[in-house]
Amino acid sequence: NLSTVSEFILVGLSDAPEVRFLLFVLFLLIYVATLAGNVTILVAISTDTRLHNPMYFFLGNLSLLDILCPTITVLKMLEALLLENKVISFTGCMLQLFFLIDVVGTEIFLLAVMAYDRYVAVCHPLQYTSTVTMKLCAHLAVGTWVLGFLNSLLHTSLIFTLFFCDSNKVDQYYCDIPPVLALSCSSTYSREVVILTVAGVLGSGAFVVTLISYVYILWAILAMKSSESRHKAFSTCGSHLTVVCLFYGTTICTYVRPSSTYSPHRDRIVSMLYGILTPLLNPMIYSLRNKEVQSALRRVTSQV
Repeated sequence: NLSTVSEFILVGLSDAPEVRFLLFVLFLLIYVATLAGNVTILVAISTDTRLHNPMYFFLGNLSLLDILCPTITVLKMLEALLLENKVISFTGCMLQLFFLIDVVGTEIFLLAVMAYDRYVAVCHPLQYTSTVTMKLCAHLAVGTWVLGFLNSLLHTSLIFTLFFCDSNKVDQYYCDIPPVLALSCSSTYSREVVILTVAGVLGSGAFVVTLISYVYILWAILAMKSSESRHKAFSTCGSHLTVVCLFYGTTICTYVRPSSTYSPHRDRIVSMLYGILTPLLNPMIYSLRNKEVQSALRRVTSQV
């Protein structure tokens, strides 16, 4: 540990008491709703045998990630808003950033795997059950979690071996790569090059897989003669495509750029989109557009 800084101060939230209380209530309600939505999806998938297939297996993994992502950041934010405790230890900041990058990276890879699953389902429906087996799904899911872990380990080790000697005020409501890099007394150029290169290669690879999958899906849908078949095929992919656009749009704006362009006020809004609102919206997107999920949710509700 080369750092002389033993703790950081999160200064990304308002100090006004009346605004602070309103923000606490708002984010608490959003967090509870996020937990309720994603836990309900997980319960529905695990208890309904009709949802025991690859598509919903991956959706269950996505719901788990959508529980972890706001939990990593929002709980500390709620503590800061309620108790005015904005201090986070050096180790706590490092762990928060590690788990956040782990979850975000895993979700990027998982969305690519889900796109491949939809590609096989739409473009090769007769070979789907023999190609996308549950064993393959388990291997792909484990692979996404392992890649997310290794990617986060690299990023975290590069950042927290820098020298922090002056300011310890993180201009964000949680520890993230751009605001923490901005505090370092060391030269961050080489670290930024490595981070952008690794993130670019892995992120671009996952994005290309997702993009190519949906190009083939679109061609297959347009080639269908029956409008009912086109509607059914698009309904199976529309929810996932909506989630992909929402997630990639916000994460690219946050991470795929040098720290010299870091804007605290703008980045706070963008980070709330992918860190708080996206996990809240994902279960709504899937449940509103998917009749099987709706039926499973009704059965779970009636049992409760």
